[in-house]
Amino acid sequence: MASSTSASLRKGRAKRLWHGLMSPFFRYRHAKLIHAVRVALGMATSFLVTTGIDVPHGVWASVSLIVVIGGLQHYGNIRKKAAERAIGTALGAAIGLALIIVHMLFGSLMLFFLLMSAIAGACAYYAIGKAGYVALLTAITMVIVAGHGDSPFDVGLWRTANVLIGIAIALAFSFVLPQYATYSWRYRLADNLRECARLYGALLDGKPLIAEETTRRFLVMSQRLVQSRALMDSVAKETGVPLARLEEIQRLHRSILAALEMLVTSLPEASRDRNGFALDCTPRELEARHTLLQMARALRFGRVGLLYAGVDAMAKKEGGEGESTQQGMHWLAMRFNEQVDRLRLRLSEIERQWNIEGARPFNG
Repeated sequence: MASSTSASLRKGRAKRLWHGLMSPFFRYRHAKLIHAVRVALGMATSFLVTTGIDVPHGVWASVSLIVVIGGLQHYGNIRKKAAERAIGTALGAAIGLALIIVHMLFGSLMLFFLLMSAIAGACAYYAIGKAGYVALLTAITMVIVAGHGDSPFDVGLWRTANVLIGIAIALAFSFVLPQYATYSWRYRLADNLRECARLYGALLDGKPLIAEETTRRFLVMSQRLVQSRALMDSVAKETGVPLARLEEIQRLHRSILAALEMLVTSLPEASRDRNGFALDCTPRELEARHTLLQMARALRFGRVGLLYAGVDAMAKKEGGEGESTQQGMHWLAMRFNEQVDRLRLRLSEIERQWNIEGARPFNG
């Protein structure tokens, strides 16, 4: 009976662990750890492959693995960068072998160095541009394979083989539990929208906001904004959303933070009674907090019905608003609400692309 209970508990733990590993949100929260484990397993595999069958100069397989996969985390980056790095590494190995052959045929170390220097200069020329990764790794691998003219041809062949082994292992492990940039982008945006809802709710509820704490919260949101910007190229590749669309969402994201900061800093000067702002707010101004939370939940959990319900409600409210003539805090609140509504509309327009199928967030 006890052994049956123990087995059931182990099975339950294993199931929860598997559910967590398959959860995008779990992988987002532990992205660095998962990437570290992925690289460590890849390194161990390279050791086993090269040492187990006694491949000479097997260290270069491990070097290649680190070069190809070490700095890659998001799937959108991996598809492009891993291919570029693999091409550059293979191209460099071929050039290195060619240089060894030239040295064997002519026996001139001076010619060898001149050719290697010229090729390195050409790689450096193309390294500043779109083909930067390919060019840089071509030069690095060329030097690894050819050495300084003292490497026999068979050594160059073994080094080339090790480089290709390292590339193959790296590409295999780069797709193990990949971290999609789309989820990282969504969760960062959701966190900021939820924090905006809290701050705006504090204004509506008349709660005091400590200046130092508020500054810190805006700093954290600004950091998430910058991090989201860095993910946009990968998000565009993963989802097929035009970069211009993502740029517009980023601009609205930034505008919402700026408008909210103006509201927070303007409130003490606008009224001595903090509750007066909420009492004078229009229904649309009051609804902004709910709208922010709806967007955050849609991005976090993929509950896109919240976005479409919001768009329908927004359409009914269009037209005939006399509140636009209000000044001060309420003018800022109306502008803030406009940016919130526009962001919701833009997110709903591309929902089919960012709401990746099969997403099951981890709630742990």
